[in-house]
Amino acid sequence: MTAERSTAAVLDAALRVRETARSAADGTAGADAVLAALAEVMEYDHASLTRWDPLRRRHTTLAGDYPYDATAYIETRLHEDPVFAVLREPGRGGLWMRDVPRPLLAASPGFREVLRPLGVEDGVAQCLFSADGRYVGMLNVSTRRPRSPRDPARAVVTLLTESLAMVTDSFGRPAAEAGRTGAYACPGGLSPRERQVLAELTGGHTNREIAARLHITPRTVATHVEHILAKLGLPNRAAAAARAAAWGLEPAP
Repeated sequence: MTAERSTAAVLDAALRVRETARSAADGTAGADAVLAALAEVMEYDHASLTRWDPLRRRHTTLAGDYPYDATAYIETRLHEDPVFAVLREPGRGGLWMRDVPRPLLAASPGFREVLRPLGVEDGVAQCLFSADGRYVGMLNVSTRRPRSPRDPARAVVTLLTESLAMVTDSFGRPAAEAGRTGAYACPGGLSPRERQVLAELTGGHTNREIAARLHITPRTVATHVEHILAKLGLPNRAAAAARAAAWGLEPAP
C-alpha cells in the first residue's frame, strides 16, 4: 500500500476493519485479524492491540508483532509514561508521533528505550474507551517512514476507535459472557492468542503450519513464540510444548 492511496480506498479498507472487529468481538475472529485488516488502512512495521487490566494495572497484548522488549514496555510501563497522560486526556484522538511536542518526546522512556532503537519515525497511539466511558485498551502503530500530514489514514484511524474498543472490551469479559472459552484468564500471563500458539506447539507444527491453522502470518507466529518463551522463562519450543502438555493444552482439531 502506498501513501498515494485515495481517501475512498482507505475508507473501504476501514469498513473491512469494522467488520473484522465485530467478528472478533463476538468470538468468530481473532484480534490478529483486526490488525491484519488495519494494515490495509495504513502500512506499518509494528502494531499491537492491548487490553487494560484494571485489577493488575497493566496492559495485556491481544495481538501484535512488536519485539519482546517493546511489548513488555507497552504491557507493564506504558501507563506510567508521560506521553500516556496526554493520550488519556478527555476527548483526545489518536496521537501521532510527529505531533508530539519535542520536549515531551524527549522525556518519554518509551521513545528513548523502545521506539528510537527500532528506528521508528512515525506512528500513532490511540487510547480506547467503551461506550460507558471506561478505558479498555490501546492501539499502538509504528512505522519506520514518516507519513504525509495529508494521509487519509490519519483521520480514518481515529474513526475506528469505537470498533477497536469493542474488541478489547470483549476480551475483558468473563468467558461465558464473551462467548469464548478462556478469553480472559490464561496461564503464565499469556494473551489468548499466545495460548493458542502454545497449544499448537504441542502438535509439533512449524511456524508456517501454525500460521495457516490460525489464519495469521508466520512472522506473527514467530513473535508469539518469542513472547511465550520469554514470559514462561523457557529455553526453546520443545520446553514450551512440554509446559503446554502439562497444562493440558491441545492444538485445535
